[in-house]
Order: sequence, then structure tokens, then C-alpha cells
Amino acid sequence: MIRAWIGAIGLSLMATQALAADPLEIGVGYLRHAGVKPTLSLVAQPAANDGVAGALLAIEDNNTTGKFLNQHFTLTEVRLKEGEDVAAAASQLAEHDGYIVLDLPADEVLKVADALRARGTVLFDAGSIDDRLREQDCRANVVHVGPSRSMLADALAQYLVWKQWKRWLLVVGSHENDKLYADALRRSASRFGAKIVQERTFEDTGGARRTDSGVTLIQRQMPVFTQQAPAYDVLVAADESEVFAAYLPYRTWDPRPVAGSAGLVPTSWDAAHDQWGAIQIQNRFLKLNSRHMTALDMQAWTATRMIGEAVSRTDSGDPKVVFQFIKGKDFSVAAFKGQRLTLRDWNLQLRQPILLADGRMVVSVSPQEGFLHQVSELDTLGVDRPETKCKLQ
Repeated sequence: MIRAWIGAIGLSLMATQALAADPLEIGVGYLRHAGVKPTLSLVAQPAANDGVAGALLAIEDNNTTGKFLNQHFTLTEVRLKEGEDVAAAASQLAEHDGYIVLDLPADEVLKVADALRARGTVLFDAGSIDDRLREQDCRANVVHVGPSRSMLADALAQYLVWKQWKRWLLVVGSHENDKLYADALRRSASRFGAKIVQERTFEDTGGARRTDSGVTLIQRQMPVFTQQAPAYDVLVAADESEVFAAYLPYRTWDPRPVAGSAGLVPTSWDAAHDQWGAIQIQNRFLKLNSRHMTALDMQAWTATRMIGEAVSRTDSGDPKVVFQFIKGKDFSVAAFKGQRLTLRDWNLQLRQPILLADGRMVVSVSPQEGFLHQVSELDTLGVDRPETKCKLQ
């Protein structure tokens, strides 16, 4: 009896000492450019804290759990000025943060990955959708949290094929990213049995996007641009550069739906998403930021939550230990999408459903019913294991 009592006191003292010990400090960096890219629509202009607001919400979530596990998470944001060396900025962040969330173009993601390869810093790509980062230019220290361009295109194609809208008029912008999106859409059409009946290119002439006579000019221009097309079911626009696609709905010569960069848009997240408990995080984000949560916000939130989940599961802040767990079969993260998300081990891309939204409602969620896969239906979106060119290095 006395021994049991002494043992209980000993356990109590150990627990008290553990609680009194300094918490495990986990530093997360966030690297992006200063300023945001304007959009055609005035109501869709990105906020100054687009992306980083999602990461901060995840830090709050991580610390809620961390209080019970004696773990504490912090976020350090770095905004790159024009001409600033991205590799140097990342290296400076890596001196005190073992994890960095990146909202950068593909070329800069590669620069950071190569610069920090020897440090063991774990990078989370939240902003670039380029397939080459997951394929021929993949890196072993970069986790891709946002969907790839091919995942977005496949998600859209599955729905259009499910609807039996298999004849596409493809309109492509004149910028490089527009052409990459068009490549992904062509691949998706071929993959799922759609037919591109004709392609047209919309040249960016560099004129003013908004003028006093803009509505009148656009109302005349778009019908003329889309007339005399072969019979088609849906106009699919590849316009990542935000030049023309937003002007297409309700202005085409033939009364047809628009999809791709306008109309029905594939995305990782939408402010209208309210299923699978999403309304909870939407409301919390709105209360904190007085605006709705964007796809970039959600991608940054997911990246930061992946870190928190892995740290809590491993009870370690060591990036090597945490990264090994994230890449393992036991890791998954909940992100309000109806199922837990896991990592593709062949290219470190996060598997995830893709929302199809029209700007006011979520119309559908891909993968669609009937598109089967021997491992995971989520692997019907994007480049599958047998197709991959990635050799992690």
C-alpha cells in the first residue's frame, strides 16, 4: 500500500515536471512575393494576406493540440521584394525554421529546393501548380500540397464526360501558362474520351482591361470571336493569365456553357464549400480575417497542418523524423474534403478531391462516380504511378 502510494507520488511529480518543461518549439517559415496579382473581376481581388492567413489559422490549430503535448508552433513570414534573391531569403529562414511553406513560381521553388537540399529543411509547395515540379523537375525535399495543373484538368474533364459534354471548343490564351493549361486539358480529353472539335487562340494585345466602354466592346467582341465553330457541347478556356476567360460566359455566339478558367472552375477550395464540416473552418477563417477563404489559403492551411499532425504523431520536431513520417503509410491529414488526404510516394504530391465551382456554389466534386482505380480513386486525378517521369533526388 505504501509502495503504491509512493509510486503514485512519483508519477505525479514526473507529470508535473513534464508540464513545467519548456515546450518543444516548432518554427515554420512562409516565403512569398510582396504584392498580389490583380484579377479581371473587382470582387475577386486577392487580399494582401492571401495564403498566409490560412497558414496562421493552422498555426492556431496546431497550438490548440500542442498545449496538451507541450509543443509550440510559430510562423515567420518573409515577403520578397522585386529582384531579391529567393535562395538567400530561404537560406536565412532555414537558419531557425526547419519547415518552409512556399508560395512561389516553379523556377523559384526549384532554386529554393536546390539551395536547401543539404540543410534538411522540408519544403511545402502551396502555390505552384506546374506539373514539371512533380515530374521531370521533382525534388526529394519538396511536398506538393496544392493540386497540379493535370489534377485540375482531370477533375474538370471527368465531370464534363460524366455529363456527356464530350465535344469541346478549346480557347487558349497566348501566354506560357495558358499553353501549359491547354496541354493538360488536351491530355485529359484524350484520357477520358472527350474530343476537342477545334482550338482557337486569344491573343493578348496588351490593351486596357477596363475602360468606360468596356461592356459594349466585349459584348461585340466575344460573340464574333466564338462564331462559326463546329458543333460543340462546352467551351473550355485555358486562361491562367486572366486576360479573356471571365468575359466568355453569356457572351458566346452559341448558347453553350463555359468551363476551365471561367464558368465551371476546378479548384482545391471555394468559399461556397460547406460539406464535411467545412462550414466550421469557413466561419472561423471569416471571423479572423473578415473575408472568405481562398484556395491558396486552404493550401497553406493544409501544409501547416501537415507539419502539426506529423509533429504530434511523432512527438518530435526533428525535420528528418517528421518528413519520414509524412512520407510513410501511416500519415494522413484531414482537410474537410470527405476523406483523409495522403501523399503519393512517387512524386510527393498530396492526393485530394477537387471542387468544381461556379463562383457561387460548388457544383460537383471529382473524382466522379465511375472513374475507378486499383489503389485510390484520387489517383485518377493527375499523373499516376505508371505514367510518372519523377525520379526523386
